[in-house]
Amino acid sequence: MAWVIALSDPQQNSPAQPESQRSLFGEILDWMLAPLLFVWPLSIAFTHYFANNVANFPYDQALREQVTAVARQIRLVNGRPLVNLPSSARALLRADETDTIYFHVVTRDGRLLAGDRELPVPDLGVPADALSGEVYFRDIDLKGQDVRVAYAYVADGQMPRDSWILVEVGETMEKRTQLANKIVASVILPQFIIIPIAVMLVWFGLSRGLRPLTRLRKTIERRDPADLSPIATRRVPEELEPLIEAFNEMLGRMERNVELQHRFVADAAHQLRTPLTGLKTQAQFAIREADPDALRHALRQIATGVDRAGRLVNQLLTLARTEGRESAQLSHVPLDLAALMREVVEDWVMPALEKRIDLGYEADVDARVLGNAVLLRELAKNLIDNALRYTPPGGCVTCRVRAVAPEIILEVEDDGVGISEAQSEMVFERFYRVDDAAGDGSGLGLAIVREIAAQHEAIATLRPNPAGRGAIARVAFPAWYPPPPPPPVPDDFSELYRQSPPIGT
Repeated sequence: MAWVIALSDPQQNSPAQPESQRSLFGEILDWMLAPLLFVWPLSIAFTHYFANNVANFPYDQALREQVTAVARQIRLVNGRPLVNLPSSARALLRADETDTIYFHVVTRDGRLLAGDRELPVPDLGVPADALSGEVYFRDIDLKGQDVRVAYAYVADGQMPRDSWILVEVGETMEKRTQLANKIVASVILPQFIIIPIAVMLVWFGLSRGLRPLTRLRKTIERRDPADLSPIATRRVPEELEPLIEAFNEMLGRMERNVELQHRFVADAAHQLRTPLTGLKTQAQFAIREADPDALRHALRQIATGVDRAGRLVNQLLTLARTEGRESAQLSHVPLDLAALMREVVEDWVMPALEKRIDLGYEADVDARVLGNAVLLRELAKNLIDNALRYTPPGGCVTCRVRAVAPEIILEVEDDGVGISEAQSEMVFERFYRVDDAAGDGSGLGLAIVREIAAQHEAIATLRPNPAGRGAIARVAFPAWYPPPPPPPVPDDFSELYRQSPPIGT
């Protein structure tokens, strides 16, 4: 069957092809032909078995008739058997040119009344279920040859079983073997023609069936690299529709990501151009300035511009990390949001004092959430930084963490410039600023906050302060509760027995 294997995948064993690549055509063909290679030997075995049964039937009938004919030549006179077998009957039994025929008539004590002594007499007595005149069969080995023996018992109604007369006719099995081989050959030989034709038809059918995949591959190859439009499913088989739909969904996500990337690059280029232009202007002014005081002022302006540009770049990198795979791969673990927020507030005490802003902190005792400490620190840092930037000197910023089941609320309240209800959603857009003149922010802090909140299944909002001036930034996290402890294990079987109800109650 080497030709079947060669048809299955001509390039599968090529050393130049990677081991991980497999042909779908060859895979399907292998799974279709492998059962055939397994079933074919079984069909040959079954054919041989049934051919032997078919071949035995007519020759067993002939043996049955011969045993019956010999049994008719036996007469019982006063319980004594008399065999009258003429020579013509003997010659008829010996007339077979292919097989050797044996027969004999014997008593149960082994005394030969007629026939051949070569044919062995069975050692067992007359079976209890044997009937007089009924023909039975058995197979024996005689002189290295398989012999089929038909036998019958001759008796009258008064004879005891140990006195019954045994008549046996045996025949070698050459004719049976030849007939069985002819039957097997007549069944198997046509399969050598049918199976190759079937393989070729399967090959042709698979080639036709896989044409939609070929058309799909060519359609994708002809597409422009920048073309992310969906692939039409008009002529696609229904088995390929889920694949095409999933591929179209992936194209849609790629298109949205590309649009966001283009917008992000354009906005980042626009935002970076302003501080770089200011730095260049201040540098040119410092070069031309001869007054030391004016020169120091220009250098301070350059330092301030560098700080702004550096902060903008850092926020751009932070936003890129939070939107990419890097943050998605960070593990989330149970942590105390109140303790984490307290540490972040402590880091911002000195910047708040420098701006003469009162920075306070309030927290509940138990405020556990499932999150990542690095991202949550970045979220809290951006909320506090945003509040300090838009709060004038002498103002107040209060950070608090509250447990309101089933949520943990993180709030940063300020009495700064505040926002309107119309601006409450726009402030989370990239590079959007409430009042460019009131602060030196880049407009990325709240965009980073919303992205990190989304990764923690939290909701971030910024609303006007209902108490008056300023705004309240709120992030609602799902509260985390420890799983219930497992039931206690009894120390011994007596404790288990006391806890179990009696049987039958």
